[in-house]
Amino acid sequence: MLEIRPSCECCDRDIAPESTDVLICSFECTWCRECAETVLHGVCPNCGGELVRRPVPSPSRLAAGRVSNVRVLSESCGSR
Repeated sequence: MLEIRPSCECCDRDIAPESTDVLICSFECTWCRECAETVLHGVCPNCGGELVRRPVPSPSRLAAGRVSNVRVLSESCGSR
């Protein structure tokens, strides 16, 4: 099950769990679309992996509150 993180690891912008403007790598590093495209150019700075759109959780998972509240900031992000 994916860990649905609440913010971009680069700019720390809040990201709604149901947003379709979120990209992740295979390790679930989480980025807003703006940082993923303009700062990271589609490559995760943590692992070098491809960034793809994060699936939107099911309504039942959202209703149950099963999303992460842990904010992660990457020291590898070039925008800070």
